[in-house]
Amino acid sequence: MHAAIRRLPSKNDARAGRPAQRLRNPPRPGAGRPRIAGEEPDLHVREIVKTLPPDPARRLDDLVRWLFPGSSVEEVQPLAPDTGSGETRKVEGYGAPLRVTVRTGQGGRRTLVFRTATSNPFGHDRRSDRAGGMLLSFDTFNELPDHVRALDVGTILRDGRLLSLGEGGEFYLLTDFAQGSLYSEHLRRIAARGKAEGHDLARCEALARWLVRLHGRRIDEPDAYARAVRDLLGHGEGIFGMVDGYGRDAAGAGPGRLRAIEERCLAWRWRLRGREGRLARTHGDFHPFNIVFEEGEGARFTALDASRGCKGDPADDVTALAVNFVFFAIERRGSWAEGLGPLWRRFWEVYLAESGDEGLLEVAAPWLAWRCLVVCSPRFYPGLPAAARDAILGLAERALQSDRFDPGWAEELFR
Repeated sequence: MHAAIRRLPSKNDARAGRPAQRLRNPPRPGAGRPRIAGEEPDLHVREIVKTLPPDPARRLDDLVRWLFPGSSVEEVQPLAPDTGSGETRKVEGYGAPLRVTVRTGQGGRRTLVFRTATSNPFGHDRRSDRAGGMLLSFDTFNELPDHVRALDVGTILRDGRLLSLGEGGEFYLLTDFAQGSLYSEHLRRIAARGKAEGHDLARCEALARWLVRLHGRRIDEPDAYARAVRDLLGHGEGIFGMVDGYGRDAAGAGPGRLRAIEERCLAWRWRLRGREGRLARTHGDFHPFNIVFEEGEGARFTALDASRGCKGDPADDVTALAVNFVFFAIERRGSWAEGLGPLWRRFWEVYLAESGDEGLLEVAAPWLAWRCLVVCSPRFYPGLPAAARDAILGLAERALQSDRFDPGWAEELFR
């Protein structure tokens, strides 16, 4: 195997007696990755290769020699999106392809295309988007008749080497383990006891202040805010995906009601135009099952599973956590007055006072609606009674119909 190429071990390696190939000098665990949990979030973003490797002709020659033994690259030329002219000429595509002319081991010629994806605002702004597109192409091109064949897929390493993933399967992620207990366990305990202690309030305040610090860095990327709003509605994990997961007979959430919620949320997409200045560093999935508090009565915690590119509207994180104070109390309504209700109020008070985010309540409605749809989902919480689902969705509907969300509305669910 040529030094510039590293591949995943083949199913045939063991039979052929070949050792599994490994990357030399792999990066140390955690190197260059953003740290989400902790008192002061590190907002460093890892620099990544986005387009072509340096000296692409040499790197492609290495790849070709490995894929097609005896072959070599003769010429590499950039391909334009369109070779035509005039009003119908296409000037931009989704990638930066290269035409690669190969001399085969038998003396013939073969022409290949080396495709890389470029960042753009059409759902390809994240590396994961571009990787997903390449993998999907590799998995599906060869399923169609009369279509160009997909020969390999891989990634460009920092030093320009090409790492083949053509023989790979599912991807994995290796992380640290957070010691402690999920915040959801604490909320269940408060609901069962019916009373929040001083350390419960301290934890609630710590969560609010962590978000204040995290959201304190605003980001000037209008396209990223547009994407956050678009994903809020149309992503599989967003509003449309949640609604699709309800089925036709969810008690307390019939098709007509869900359609009306969808339509109101879609109207909010246009109301959020012009709010691009709200874009901030976010967690993206800040709910009690993604928060681990250290053992004891302290307020130190670790966050899990940051999502959605860690860029969005602060209302996403705020409503993602806040709605759970209502959710964990809805079946133990007596726990609201002295238990989860004080946490709901303290969380909003601390966040709004210390963030100074006067616009949050003006944009919270669709984010709250999404999170209400999540906690009411019969797939995630099949044991939730119809009355509880009806009450929580009612809070979402009231918010969507108003110009400004009032946290005090939650109190009315428990009277």
